Amino acid sequence: MWRILCAVVFFSCFHVCRGQTDTLSFFENAPALNPKRVRLVNTVAGTLYPVTMFGLYQLWYKDYPMESFHFFDDSGEWLQMDKAGHVVTAYYIGKVCITAYRWAGMENNKASWRGAGIGFIYQLTIEMLDGFSPDWGFSVADVACNLAGTGILLSQQLAWQEQRIVLKYSYHNSEYRKYREALLGESFPEKALKDYNGQTYWLSMNLASLTGKRDFFPSWLNLAFGYGADGMTGGSSNPDMVNGEPIPQFDRHRQYYASIDIDVTKIKTSWPLLNGFFKVFGFLKVPAPTVEFNQGGKTHFYFLYF
Repeated sequence: MWRILCAVVFFSCFHVCRGQTDTLSFFENAPALNPKRVRLVNTVAGTLYPVTMFGLYQLWYKDYPMESFHFFDDSGEWLQMDKAGHVVTAYYIGKVCITAYRWAGMENNKASWRGAGIGFIYQLTIEMLDGFSPDWGFSVADVACNLAGTGILLSQQLAWQEQRIVLKYSYHNSEYRKYREALLGESFPEKALKDYNGQTYWLSMNLASLTGKRDFFPSWLNLAFGYGADGMTGGSSNPDMVNGEPIPQFDRHRQYYASIDIDVTKIKTSWPLLNGFFKVFGFLKVPAPTVEFNQGGKTHFYFLYF
C-alpha cells in the first residue's frame, strides 16, 4: 500500500507543476502536442524516479544487508491482499503518467503506452531491489500482479480513451494490530500501509459509461466490488507466540463486498482547488452502504463501510 502513496506523490507533483508552463487553464489539456509541457513531464518523471527510489531505499532497504539476486515465492502470503495492492499501485502510477502526457497534448495511444510503461518499469525496479534483499526476494507473483494492473489500465485507455472500471482502496482499523504492532503498524499511517486486515481493494465500475445510458445514470455513480481479508497476524500463518507471549488464534478468511461508489473525479465544481483535490484523492473508495460475503459463509450489511 505504501506504493500507492508514491502514485499520489507523482500526481501531486505533476499537478502542481503543470500550471506553470503556459497560459492554458490549470486543468486544461493542451489541444495539440505541446513540447514545453512534454519536456516538463519528462523532467518531473525523470527527477521523481531517482528521488523516490533513493527515499524508498533509505526507508525500506538501508538497514538490511544486500545479497546476491534470488527469487522468493510469496504468492501464498496475506491471503493475496498484498498482491491486490500491487495491481492497484501499478494501475495508479501508470494512470498518473498517462494523465500527465495527455495534459501535454500527446495523442491517446502514444500517451497510454508511454505512461503505462513508465508505471510498470517503476514497479519492476522495486521488485529488483527486493531480489537483492535477504528478507525478501524477486517475486514472480508480484511482477504478474504489476502487469495485471498495467493491463487493466492500458486496455481501457486504448479501447475507450477513459477508465470506465477504476481500481480503488479503502481502510478501516482492525483489532489485530495490537497483537503485532511492529508488523501491522503503530500509528494510523503505518496501519493503513501495513495492516492488510483493514484494507479493501475495489473494482469501481461507472454505470453511465459502461451501459451507455449517460442520460439515465449520473456521471459520477459507480457500482463497486471489493476484496479483503481478516484474521491475519502473520503472512503465511498466524503465530502462537509473539515476543515470548501467547496471542489469540483467529480464523483467517477472505471477504467479498458489493457497494455503491462515487467517482469524485467526474464531479466538476467552480473551485479549481477542489477539483484538484478530487483528482489527487480519487483512488479512495467513498464510504457507502455495503454488503459483505465472507469465506465463512456469513453475510453482513454495513450502513457505511470504508
